[in-house]
Amino acid sequence: MIPITCDLLVIGAGSGGLSVAAGASQMGADVVLLEGHKMGGDCLNYGCVPSKALIAAGKAAHAHGTVAEFGVQGAPASVDYAAAMDHVREVIDTIAPVDSQDRFEGFGVRVIREFGRFVSAREVEAGIYRIKARRVVIATGSSPLVPPIPGLDAVPYLTNETLFANPEKPEHLLILGGGPIGAEMAQAHIRLGCKVTVIEGATALNREDPEAAALVLETLRREGVEIAEAAMAANVSGEAGSIQVETQDGRSFSGSHLLVALGRAPNVDRLNLEAAGITYTKAGISVDATLKTSNKAIYAIGDVAGGLQFTHVAGYHAGVIIRSALFGLPSKAGTAHIPRATYTDPEIAQIGLTEAEAIAAHGDAVEFARFDLSHNDRALAERKTEGFIKVMVLKSRPIGVTIAGHQAGEHINFWALALANRLKMGQIAATVSPYPTFGELNKRAVGAYFSPRLFNSQMVKRAVRFVQRWIP
Repeated sequence: MIPITCDLLVIGAGSGGLSVAAGASQMGADVVLLEGHKMGGDCLNYGCVPSKALIAAGKAAHAHGTVAEFGVQGAPASVDYAAAMDHVREVIDTIAPVDSQDRFEGFGVRVIREFGRFVSAREVEAGIYRIKARRVVIATGSSPLVPPIPGLDAVPYLTNETLFANPEKPEHLLILGGGPIGAEMAQAHIRLGCKVTVIEGATALNREDPEAAALVLETLRREGVEIAEAAMAANVSGEAGSIQVETQDGRSFSGSHLLVALGRAPNVDRLNLEAAGITYTKAGISVDATLKTSNKAIYAIGDVAGGLQFTHVAGYHAGVIIRSALFGLPSKAGTAHIPRATYTDPEIAQIGLTEAEAIAAHGDAVEFARFDLSHNDRALAERKTEGFIKVMVLKSRPIGVTIAGHQAGEHINFWALALANRLKMGQIAATVSPYPTFGELNKRAVGAYFSPRLFNSQMVKRAVRFVQRWIP
């Protein structure tokens, strides 16, 4: 074994690990980065980037058949599925240099392309190397969860790790799982000319605000997606090109391809965490508010730490531990200001508490403001009027925002800033939005909060009458 010593060892070159490695090295730390698979991790190669590229292809195809309402003569698109997948790969290849080994070595990071496993509290073996670090960051991410459904291991199936390498257009795509990934891929594929059936054991998009979820699911069904709910898979059978899924209640679904989109599992199997005294569960590595594990010299960030499984959370975690690991300063991670988005069309975006969560936590103390996209002039001009914004307010501060509609994932940025800085509704009301924009939706929601206070208040009316009568 070749011995290496360093200040900071980062295991995993996904979003969080790369952020830690680059930041720490550029601020003077001696950093070693381990990656046994692809630089950029799941997000670049199998997740956020390829899925959004395929969604964009589906959106372009869908636009061809929806232009008549603008007075434009259109026709259904002719889709080349293999070319759409070429587009996906081109997007990945364009972004890949940003996450490349060469770039990070340019920052001063020593990159070793091997998987790592703990052999003691602060030592990790990786290939021919034995690395001793003052501090270690585990950023190994997660992988598709494939549950032990009878027969599943005997048929060919896709996950997000294999879907985007498949140039063959599925004639009929069966999707196990009606969460964000299942919904996004269902819509992308129906728009690219596939037949699609979503098989969900409970309720599709059940984590989201029910009204927002209903809006998206209604759109998917209108576009031709079959969505079977309360359909717990009991058995899978068949062969390539002909796959059957039977559910516990006796229903049967047949298709040409099967996509398993049933959640994520933390990547801990290779790590030999017991040797380092690190506690973990099937949900991930156990961490405290500072993201330290049960071994206080070791941090875990991103998907492998359980909790919110989003690329932007891994990046946020990286910033939290840089402060602690490099400067020895107190730093804790929170979740109340973390947004999430589902990139269907229309989109769903959420930050903080949903309406139901806010009522459960605070009861009658919560106030609500709402504004519908159907009253936004830009939305009317572009015929994107489906959707709404709901703001949950406690003691004049927003504690949660739900947005469903066109570019909801963009609009939630406004509220991410507001919640992160604990702004009051009065401060947010000072915002001036250009007209006409979709972003004006946020300003109008704040207006909906204050309108009853101004227009239904007898005190305000008496004050106005007094001024008009007595103040010259």
